Amino acid sequence: MDAARGKQMDVGQIGLDRSHLPSHESGPFDARTLFANPTHAFEIEIGSGKGTFLVQQAVLQPETNFLGIEWTAEFWRYASDRVRRRELSNVRLLHTDATELFRFWLPDAIARVIHLYFSDPWPKSRHHKRRVIQDESLRHFHRVLAPGGELRIVTDHAELWKWYEEHALRNAHLFAVKPFISPDSAKAGEVVGTNFERKFAREGRPFMAMTLVRLPAESAARSTCEQSSRRSESAPPDSSSP
Repeated sequence: MDAARGKQMDVGQIGLDRSHLPSHESGPFDARTLFANPTHAFEIEIGSGKGTFLVQQAVLQPETNFLGIEWTAEFWRYASDRVRRRELSNVRLLHTDATELFRFWLPDAIARVIHLYFSDPWPKSRHHKRRVIQDESLRHFHRVLAPGGELRIVTDHAELWKWYEEHALRNAHLFAVKPFISPDSAKAGEVVGTNFERKFAREGRPFMAMTLVRLPAESAARSTCEQSSRRSESAPPDSSSP
């Protein structure tokens, strides 16, 4: 898997790694401070691959800062070099585990959108725990999203899509499901326009997409209390009681 095809990649000031993050024991790290204009709207892409979505969309949204998170070092270097050469000051690429970043570093209510496009389906049952979407990760996404923020999801994998639908239903107290609207950078007939999508389209694969809209925190808390109350009412009586 040679994304660079032998070319020397220069990540410049675009590509960052775990060494640029403070110890998570020191408290939340506001990733918006990585940008020259930290007050701009902030969006995160999990699994940026070669950076196609970022380099296309960032041009159309110069007043939005984009943080791409990529675990595969080769893709991270390629995307960082690509962004550097295009002189996109509103994009940064971070080489780290996205779920750990959300869990241990990112503060509340900072992101307008989280993009998750063509994530690894981890098809074997024993690997399902590695999938990005989990009940716990959805709680962290809800926390990091600003009020009314969106988690936008696209996949070509039918079984992973079922997993997404099940998790969305189970976490309906956190997110409302809405239709997915393609970004302006997508070409005619494309859902998003990433490298993976273009490759899979040539193979004739179908695509599934949804948008999860963050519900207010008070609604989530109320739903959680109601669920706990229903479980208590339906629980069998304690046999040790008189």
